[in-house]
Amino acid sequence: MSAFDDLMAYQRQTEALAQIAGRLSWDRETVMPRGAAAQRSEETGALHAVLHARRADPRIGDWLEAAADGPLAQEGEAQLRLIRRSFERTQRVPADLAAALARTAALSQGKWAEARENDDCAAFAPVLAEILALKREEGAALANGGDVYDALLDDYEPEAKAADLEAMFGALHPGLIALREAALEGAAAPQVSGQFDVQAQMRLARQLAKVCGYDMQRGRLDKAVHPFSSGSGDDVRITTRTSRTDPFNCLYSTMHEAGHAIYEQSIDPAFALTPLGAGVSMGVHESQSRIVENQLGRSRAFTGWLYGQMRDAFGDIGIEGEDAFYAAVNSLHRGFIRAEADEVQYNLHVLMRFDLERALVAGDLAPRDLESAWNDRFEADFGYGVPRASLGCLQDVHWSVGLFGYFPTYSLGNVYAGCLAQALRQAVPDLDAQLAQGDMGQAMGWLRENVQQHGGLYTPRQLITRACGVEPTEAPLMTYLQEKFGALYPTA
Repeated sequence: MSAFDDLMAYQRQTEALAQIAGRLSWDRETVMPRGAAAQRSEETGALHAVLHARRADPRIGDWLEAAADGPLAQEGEAQLRLIRRSFERTQRVPADLAAALARTAALSQGKWAEARENDDCAAFAPVLAEILALKREEGAALANGGDVYDALLDDYEPEAKAADLEAMFGALHPGLIALREAALEGAAAPQVSGQFDVQAQMRLARQLAKVCGYDMQRGRLDKAVHPFSSGSGDDVRITTRTSRTDPFNCLYSTMHEAGHAIYEQSIDPAFALTPLGAGVSMGVHESQSRIVENQLGRSRAFTGWLYGQMRDAFGDIGIEGEDAFYAAVNSLHRGFIRAEADEVQYNLHVLMRFDLERALVAGDLAPRDLESAWNDRFEADFGYGVPRASLGCLQDVHWSVGLFGYFPTYSLGNVYAGCLAQALRQAVPDLDAQLAQGDMGQAMGWLRENVQQHGGLYTPRQLITRACGVEPTEAPLMTYLQEKFGALYPTA
């Protein structure tokens, strides 16, 4: 066997172990007994220590050096690029720090959940301080003298820089504020009403996941407090949540997570259990979930079809007619929860978190002051105060498990989705006619061909540029939002 073959055989075992680690996390979020948290923390830490040791094994450096001397196809070169990146980053992080991060994150998530349940931000502040200190240490090791936040961001969006994102988000912010204010001054949109059976919601959610293209033979849909997608290849699982009074929460969370999962299921099978066999970045991943949920799932054409499915599933839903239903699905409303926000205000939630977490990482904001800083920024952007911590700085799980640098990829994903949706409509002129029949086949086929099948073959920006034919910018997203919500709310 060649050095490249030896390296790939070793890498497949590492990728398989990483999938097992992901399955432990899925179990923790869905069915693990609460009393198992401490033991799961030890299990998670032990497995991450093994993974860290494998990823830092000096033989990888030898294999990389030997394999680089031989001729390789594009896929082989891309494999080496990603393995080298992982190897170099892993070598910079001490093994005991990696294990400590895994253990602390597993424990702090439970403490966050308890603090959230009790609306007690002060109780969570010491936990946040502990995980933040570890992430700063990791970021400093990865940065190797460079910017610590950029080093953490690189875990989720390779080659992205906070300064570039700040400029992009800065261009979005005033337009989003103006659109939000103008729309909320208009007439309120109709709302669904009644009690919506939870089992009926889950049945319709499974139907919608399949309509989007999610393969239930290689996945499953469960319930969790915070919806997420987990896994790759032939085992990709999604979760959703239900509310008896708000079926959209369940249905659109499902479509969102299905978008993530379909990306993983659609990657070239030849890349399975290799670095190319997963989504290239969280920004690109988010583009797939957001385009399914919003540009396709909340379109006038698709909601016309969904209205009939809702009536079949629940009977009277308090809304008469497809136009009223479309307005209800896309209503702008006051609220506090990022995951439940409408398309216009969602990015305001993300931009706030981006700024706050950069301040936390830089040491400009102390964990004990997070709640007041959050509340001040929220009132400035949204115009009203936060009544309790579970609706404010404790609503998201991300910081409790050390995901600093993750939040900006949500808005970057929306930017990418705006660019992709524009290109998709040019490629499929009769898209609305298909969506009106509940048919996403051609749309998802275009995404599969132009984005999803490539996995990690290209860098994130290369991938989006290849799919769209132009470099990604925030302009298509802002145009889409202004046209859509300007029509729904004429005063906007």
